[in-house]
Amino acid sequence: MNDHIQSLLEQIRSLQDELRTALHEQEARVRYQIKGKRVEFEQAVRETHRRFKVGLFEWLRTSRPQSFLSAPFIYGMIVPIVIFDLSMTLYQQICFRLYGIPRVIRRDYVVIDRHQLAYLNIIEKFNCVYCSYGNGVVSYAREITARTEQYWCPIKHARKVADSHERYQQFLPYGDGENYPEKLEAYRKALADEVRDNTQ
Repeated sequence: MNDHIQSLLEQIRSLQDELRTALHEQEARVRYQIKGKRVEFEQAVRETHRRFKVGLFEWLRTSRPQSFLSAPFIYGMIVPIVIFDLSMTLYQQICFRLYGIPRVIRRDYVVIDRHQLAYLNIIEKFNCVYCSYGNGVVSYAREITARTEQYWCPIKHARKVADSHERYQQFLPYGDGENYPEKLEAYRKALADEVRDNTQ
């Protein structure tokens, strides 16, 4: 990878970090504090949230018929999502240990806290837990497969990928067979170094 592309990637990562920090600071102005697993709002904010809450019966009365018709299909997905979650966890616990790949910390990806919002009724809270879990598992699995790809096949595709993971941009260009053997070892060493960095 040439220096210009490397520089652009570093700028993108830096801007993404800066954006995350700015968004978090903006959100903190909503006046809440995170205490362990609890999110605590100031009293005035909690009271405002309660005023915006739509009661369960009103929410059910005004819901569209499609919501009720699709519910079995939506909630039925919990079974494959849980199986997928357990499978990815088992996979990385066994395979990543064997190859010295740092394990993905699940709690960094599966974040469930929106159910603590007082302006949501019980069904909305349940839906938020469900969506947080499903999207979190997919993000968790994506990072596991990204690390797997970095270890076994860090090569870009010939065709453009719609939404590649963060590691992909560092991979070898398609068709660069000359540098493949030595670069493959470098990518594997980089993964092993992540283990050391995380334990220091």
